[in-house]
Amino acid sequence: MSISTEGAVYGCLGIGAFLAATLPRLLSRLPVSVPIVFLAAGVVLYLTPLPLPAFDPVTDRVWVHHLTELCVIVSLMGAGLAINRPFGWRPWASTWRLLGVAMPLTIGATAIAAWGLLGWPVSVALLVAAVLAPTDPVLASEVRVGEPSAAKNDEDEVRFALTSEAGLNDGLAFPFVLAAVALAAAGGNWTGGWLTHWVWSDVLVRIAVCVAVGLAMGLLLGRVLFRSRSRSLRLAEQGEGFVALAATFLAYGVAEALHGYGFLAVFVAACALRRSEHSHGYHQVMHGFVEQIERLLMALLLFGVGAYVASGGLAALTWKGAAVAVLLHLLIRPASGWLAQLRGPGRPDERAATSFFGIRGIGSLFYLAYACGEGDFGPYEREMWAVVVFAVLTSVVAHGAAAAPVTSYLDRRSERSRPDPGSRTGKAPEPG
Repeated sequence: MSISTEGAVYGCLGIGAFLAATLPRLLSRLPVSVPIVFLAAGVVLYLTPLPLPAFDPVTDRVWVHHLTELCVIVSLMGAGLAINRPFGWRPWASTWRLLGVAMPLTIGATAIAAWGLLGWPVSVALLVAAVLAPTDPVLASEVRVGEPSAAKNDEDEVRFALTSEAGLNDGLAFPFVLAAVALAAAGGNWTGGWLTHWVWSDVLVRIAVCVAVGLAMGLLLGRVLFRSRSRSLRLAEQGEGFVALAATFLAYGVAEALHGYGFLAVFVAACALRRSEHSHGYHQVMHGFVEQIERLLMALLLFGVGAYVASGGLAALTWKGAAVAVLLHLLIRPASGWLAQLRGPGRPDERAATSFFGIRGIGSLFYLAYACGEGDFGPYEREMWAVVVFAVLTSVVAHGAAAAPVTSYLDRRSERSRPDPGSRTGKAPEPG
């Protein structure tokens, strides 16, 4: 008796949901991350004779676009709610350095590598560089901050820098993606009127809109949830976790309706909501709820990436395309991250870890699906997908395997550097 496609799909979904719930604890001390397992599961299952549906992000671009979009905005809400450190110029110094220095350097160097090695037009090289620019809040669970707590300064520099960077650069990559689309439409001509429009509209106005929307939504929801005169609206007292989805969709929807960047608006809204009542336990409820949804979506998408790889999705990948991805992970991101953090906060080993863990993932898949729907990159589409998927694949494996040992080492170093409670500086004077 043959197995139906519908039955095989639901069976795989059930196993995936069970693994999404159990694997984080089972793998917590092993050099194997949850994303690696789901990626491998997709490869293995699609190599079996099970009647599973085909997965191709080129032909299935629309649903890939929206599913990755949903996964990223849910993850951004969780990341913003989890950050305990107060917002400011000096407390977030690592973040500003990574965004202002490392991100532009990474885009420029990756575009040059793609243009020089692959011989792509500048617009195509810029697009792939912009797509691979944002670090990923979805796949970085092992190296991001934990759940919300009442403490304001209990986050180590590496986890904070990587979480806050991923929260903001997922939205700040959008102007560069739009620049590549506009450059392609202009036939590679830099002197057209599109450049002025890009600087004014796509950079200045749209970023200002999404920051304003995010702040307004976060503060408004914070006032309603925690301080509303109506007890029925003070949902913080009732522990309704799915309100986090309302905050996510409201911030994203309003920002997109006003032609802002919804990704950035969601993260700003989450940070503003967190600041409204920093120590309230309701943030843990909301964070836990969105984390569970994020884990399920991540499992589904990485399973799809594995299926794409097993189905021959990397057939268009050349050694030069693979070299661009390897250079990004082993040279471009580490070097640009290190330069950005010179004389910055943290120990040298912490700055090195922050530079290395430039994890690429679901956000890159979203941006490529979006750009392919907005511009005409037809002759290069298959090869671009192969390069980006290979970059995500290598990031999942390399960063996932290194996360546990590296963070354990950093935690031990931090523990040893703390003052000894029994030392002269750490022990209170004896009474009498």
